[in-house]
Amino acid sequence: MRIVHGLTEAHAVLRARGEATDDRTAEDAVRATLEDVRMRGDAAVREATTRFDGVTLDTLLASNQEIEEAVTKVDASLKKAMDVSASRIRAYYEKQQEGGFIATEEGAVLGQLIRPIESVGVYAPGGTAPLFSTVLMSAVPARVAGVERLTIASPPRPDGSLPPEILYAAQLVDAEYVLKAGGAQAIAAMAFGTESLPRVDKIVGPGNRYVVAAKRLVYGEVGIESLPGPTETLVVAGPNADPTHAASDLLAQAEHLDAQPVLVTWSESRLHAILDAAQRAMETLPTRAAAEASMNQRGLAILVDDEHEALEVANAYAPEHLCLLVDDPWRLLPEIRNAGGIFLGAHSMEALGDYVAGPSHVMPTNATARFASFINLRDFQKVIPLVYAEPGWVNRIGPHAVTMARAEGLEAHARAVLARLEEDA
Repeated sequence: MRIVHGLTEAHAVLRARGEATDDRTAEDAVRATLEDVRMRGDAAVREATTRFDGVTLDTLLASNQEIEEAVTKVDASLKKAMDVSASRIRAYYEKQQEGGFIATEEGAVLGQLIRPIESVGVYAPGGTAPLFSTVLMSAVPARVAGVERLTIASPPRPDGSLPPEILYAAQLVDAEYVLKAGGAQAIAAMAFGTESLPRVDKIVGPGNRYVVAAKRLVYGEVGIESLPGPTETLVVAGPNADPTHAASDLLAQAEHLDAQPVLVTWSESRLHAILDAAQRAMETLPTRAAAEASMNQRGLAILVDDEHEALEVANAYAPEHLCLLVDDPWRLLPEIRNAGGIFLGAHSMEALGDYVAGPSHVMPTNATARFASFINLRDFQKVIPLVYAEPGWVNRIGPHAVTMARAEGLEAHARAVLARLEEDA
């Protein structure tokens, strides 16, 4: 893990991290796949799945029978855990619900309507393990928001089936369609529609660089929630932080491919104690190879002068996950401006948030927490303004609109207002 001393060096490292990260190579590689799926539909998705995943599919969608059979294969304790997770996510997002508003003033009604997006596609990565939790973390908020039609897409296994856990999660959220495809071809199928699958209005969920490149290229055809990069956690560790706790939080992120674990502290002795604890813990970790690669290649340990400098670094880094392992973390909240999610205190580990705490674990990465948020109801809703005007109200404010329109050289705008003023004169 690279050790960085002081704010100046820390800011230099963070600036380098914030440089352009567009993967044009991946974009070039997926353009042909997207266009092929747009033109040829199911056949193109099947061919791409054979080419990239080595799987030949007869049908692209998981049938009700497949889902029902898969559900019986999910371990009972895992089913219970997933049920608890879905229930807690639903309860959290139900608290976030808020309707539109209607406000009246003399001669007018102004307001806004909240309407759900009609159809959403959720991409659940496969790779080394099926991320069924991503289905729950994305699809449950969509349902709470009022989305009518859900499509779940995930890469098939070598035998052409989807993991039972993915199918059970799809059943928990009552998905209308379950697509047995991954990569750019899955994104294209959801964005453009095929013979088997109606197009969606928005696509959410993380994926590899080809999935991210595909989401970037279909944006405009459909909405997307973000262009997620590798996961990251920044741990602010005070002088009294338990080294084992801090090390475990860093390693929980490091075991993801290309993850970036970051430690910030103002205690040099605590820094070395945490790094030593992490090294010991890695020796017995089944995912040691991935964790060690992340720690050695992308990990940072930043030593600053005090807790205020630590938060300055955290705000500049704008981490996906910000863990505050300090005494009385609540007092630091007013200073935090940029974070995907905040985890306060020794027992608020981010790993709990990945599964059962309630808020979605789909959070902004790569410093996009400066302007973006975790998946919330607004990702699945549209806000539509409402205006109703009576003649007297138009007479009062209309002349100002005429003045502004003519100042911008838009005479037809001005005359549209004037026509009403003349009618009401």
